[in-house]
Amino acid sequence: MRHLLKSTAMVIGLITISVTAPSFAAKTETYNQLNLFADVFERIRSQYVKEVDDEELIEAAINGMLTSLDPHSTYLNSKRYENMRVQTSGEFGGLGIEVTMDKGVVLVVSPMDDTPAFRAGVKAGDYITKIDGEQINGLTLNDAVDKMRGKAGTEIDLTIVRKGEKDVIEVTLERAVIEVKSVRHHIEDEIGYIRISSFTEKSTSGLRDALDEIKEELGENMQGLVLDLRNNPGGLLDQAVAVSNTFLDRGEIVSTRTRNDDNIQRYNAQKGDSIEGKSFVVLINGGSASASEIVAGALQDHERAVIVGTQSFGKGSVQTVMPLSTNGAMSLTTAYYFTPSGNSIQGEGIVPDVVVEQLSLNESEENQNRRTEASLRGSLANPNAGDADEEEATEGEDDDQNDENDEVSETDTETEDIRRLTTANDDYQLNFALNLIRGMSIARNN
Repeated sequence: MRHLLKSTAMVIGLITISVTAPSFAAKTETYNQLNLFADVFERIRSQYVKEVDDEELIEAAINGMLTSLDPHSTYLNSKRYENMRVQTSGEFGGLGIEVTMDKGVVLVVSPMDDTPAFRAGVKAGDYITKIDGEQINGLTLNDAVDKMRGKAGTEIDLTIVRKGEKDVIEVTLERAVIEVKSVRHHIEDEIGYIRISSFTEKSTSGLRDALDEIKEELGENMQGLVLDLRNNPGGLLDQAVAVSNTFLDRGEIVSTRTRNDDNIQRYNAQKGDSIEGKSFVVLINGGSASASEIVAGALQDHERAVIVGTQSFGKGSVQTVMPLSTNGAMSLTTAYYFTPSGNSIQGEGIVPDVVVEQLSLNESEENQNRRTEASLRGSLANPNAGDADEEEATEGEDDDQNDENDEVSETDTETEDIRRLTTANDDYQLNFALNLIRGMSIARNN
């Protein structure tokens, strides 16, 4: 929906700012604040110890304004906007890691499967403190991402601090073309296994191809399916809806609500369960966030799947990527999303039906290490608590609602190695899920 707003323009130095004029008093206060900004801007230009670029100053001011709202709103210049579009649709030169900024350094959310970072043993929860010997402190997340990306075949040195390791880890990686292949699958006996590592434009088609191959090989012998969403940091909202729809016959999948509670958009399932009611388990953990939580929440609320693993990250907000006149864009938090039962998981996450820890961590370590959306500085409050955060920004166009991958700020501090997905023997949670399906299949046939 487009909203036409009456606005006035104020010229400050070399920049033009449009402001909405709802009332005389509010307009006067807005002008006073813009005059303050103009004063600071001009003093920096004329008196700072070295000459600074106007464009860089303005971009920094815009980004500061957005990042002050919540951890997921940010400004994307033309280069970063293009990088974001490439990541959700195609390929790029880089290392293959999902990252966020925490405590002034880069925190690894999760490595993508079969990438330089994956092969080098970079783990979820690692802190990257230096890039090519340069300290991360002082860099923005976007600056750090720009440094890690580059031409395929070039090398990069990372300095990593890992919890439980006394010494820093120095690793040299060779950048590669990162193809966003988000869906992988194999068969365990008579059970299909599908892993979705992120939600890109090709996730639903990849899921359907995987299901076709599994059903063709197993036929009527197929006992059930495991859908692995562990360490999946999210992605595109429409793909989360389409993946959920693949397994649901009817009902609501998710709803989104802007700051105006009357503006509710509902996404409903269409008839057609692709596995025809067979036993179904979804795996999640602390690295499962946003779009992956939408899928898990929908399947849980409709009692279509048993959710197994550990509590998810708890990112219950939607970001709209809005193109700007500078060929850049801004990623703005515009809505909360709600599961079919009407619950928001913001700051809370999805609680599994069956809690299963990985054997590599004991309970005390799990509780100590777990990081969530609620632990991020400036995170939004859960609207179900009755105090919906008034700092939510205005709505964008529904067709452009993307839960943006680059700027997702979730992590998995459970240090299990999900990356070697060859057999269930390597993975206690997966082994539990497979045994659960076998048990359900036996109960169904008796």
